[in-house]
Amino acid sequence: MTEALENLLASAEQARREKRLADARRDALAAVALAEQADDSAATARAITLWARSERDLGDREVALRAYKKAATIYRDRGDALKLAHTLRHLGDIHQDSKRPTEAEPLFREALQIYRAHPETPALELANALRPLALLQHDAGNVEEADQLWEEAKNLYAQVNVLPGVVECAGRLALIARQRENPERARQMLAEASVAAQNSGDYNSQRYLNEVRTWISG
Repeated sequence: MTEALENLLASAEQARREKRLADARRDALAAVALAEQADDSAATARAITLWARSERDLGDREVALRAYKKAATIYRDRGDALKLAHTLRHLGDIHQDSKRPTEAEPLFREALQIYRAHPETPALELANALRPLALLQHDAGNVEEADQLWEEAKNLYAQVNVLPGVVECAGRLALIARQRENPERARQMLAEASVAAQNSGDYNSQRYLNEVRTWISG
């Protein structure tokens, strides 16, 4: 990778961190052009991924979808399983955000299959792949599978100390327990969510927990 290309990629990443979204898109697109010109597939996929993220940040889901599809094709051709799985999850997220669960589900399932089969999958990546599929199944009323997915994700988030993730998963499990008329399980999950929310110090986690309590008591 040339120094100029590396600098463009770093600039795009920095701009995104600083919420300069238009600058991030500009630099990512410039990096895509330079990487394609250099016939560097790894850099091209990285640059396209940055471009896709910036388009999604800017609210253009369909452009982001096309970009992620290009990145996924490159990662698949390169045999880069973990990056492919990560990209597939983001493709599924876009479909899910756009109310297209039928398109989202196979992408989530393929990403999850790759993560489960790979010996070097980080626990957080696996948890983040379980979460959207659990959400999709929960919203579809498939509570048996949703319960299993939320439980596995909760344990993984706890393992890596991502407490807001624990709060969400435990809250969802409490809602499922309430739906199944299992008040003891619901109380157990609410207690676990409460401890995680308190320890996290995260305002959004506490607000979500309060919403769950309201839904259950209502």
